[in-house]
Amino acid sequence: MTVDPLAEIVTLLQPSASFSKLVEYTGRWRIDRNVEGKPVYFAVLEGECRVISTEQPPFVVRAGDFVLSPSANDQVIESIDPPPHGIDMMPTELGEGRFRVGRADDPVNLRMQVGLCSFASPDAALLVSLLPSMVIARGVPRLAQLLQLVDDETRHSRPAREMVLERLLEVLLIEALRCGTDIAAVPSLSRGLADARLVAALRAMHARPAHGWTIADLAAEAAMSRSAFFARFSRIVGLPPMEYLLSWRMALAKRLLRRRELAIDRIAASVGYGSASAFSTAFTRHVGMPPMRYARTDV
Repeated sequence: MTVDPLAEIVTLLQPSASFSKLVEYTGRWRIDRNVEGKPVYFAVLEGECRVISTEQPPFVVRAGDFVLSPSANDQVIESIDPPPHGIDMMPTELGEGRFRVGRADDPVNLRMQVGLCSFASPDAALLVSLLPSMVIARGVPRLAQLLQLVDDETRHSRPAREMVLERLLEVLLIEALRCGTDIAAVPSLSRGLADARLVAALRAMHARPAHGWTIADLAAEAAMSRSAFFARFSRIVGLPPMEYLLSWRMALAKRLLRRRELAIDRIAASVGYGSASAFSTAFTRHVGMPPMRYARTDV
C-alpha cells in the first residue's frame, strides 16, 4: 500500500480558514505581522516586497510567488524602498475582503491575496514541527488559483462550506509544501521526503504503523547502515527515527480515541503495541493521561 506521509499530516492537522483578503500596498510602507500563532500564506499578484523574519535572512518576493508559514512566526513585510525604521502601518478596509496599506494618494506598488488559517488538531504543535517554518513557491500559478477559490468560498454561505474549505486548504498546503523551497532549510518532514534514502523509511512507517519497527528494519528500508541511517534521519527530519515513529503512532492513536469506535486493545494493535496495557503505559507517558480519560475529554 502506498502512503503519502505529507498528505497524512496535513489531513490530521484539520485546517480551517480564518479569513482571506485582497490587500493593495501604496508608496513606502511596512507591516509588522503578529498573527497569534496561526499559519499565514499569501500569493503575490502584482509588484514585489521584502519579507523579514527572525529565522532567515530577508528575501524578496515578486508577482507569481507564493509564501507559506505553517508555524506563523512574526514577520515584517515592507516595500522595497521602506519607510524609516519604527514606522509601521495598519491596513485600511476598502470594502468586503479588500484592504489597503499606505496612503490613499500614492500609487499601488503591490497586490497580494492573503490568507490565515487555523489547525483544529490537538497535535497541531507536534505536526507543524515536522513541516518547514517557511516555504516559498515561485511560478506555480495554481497556488494563486487555489487561494482565490478559498477566498470565494469564505465569502459565501453555501452548503457544505466548511468541508469544502477544509479540502481546499488541504490541497493548498500540500501543493505549497511539495512545490516550494524551504527558505530556512531547517530539519523537517518535507526535507526527509525529498531525501532519496529516507523517503523509503518514512513511507514504510506511515504505511505500516502496527509493524514492530526497529532501527535495523528502517535502515534496511533506506538501504543504509544503522548508524548512518540514524544520523541522517535525525539531522534531516529533526527527530531520531524511533521518536518520530512514537510521535506518529500517538497522533494516530489520539485520532482513533476521539472517534470512540474501537476498543483499546484494537487501537493498541493498530499502532504497534502487543497489549492494551503496554499501549496504555506508553500513551500515558507521552500524553500525560490514560487513553480512556483522553477519549472522554474534549481535546
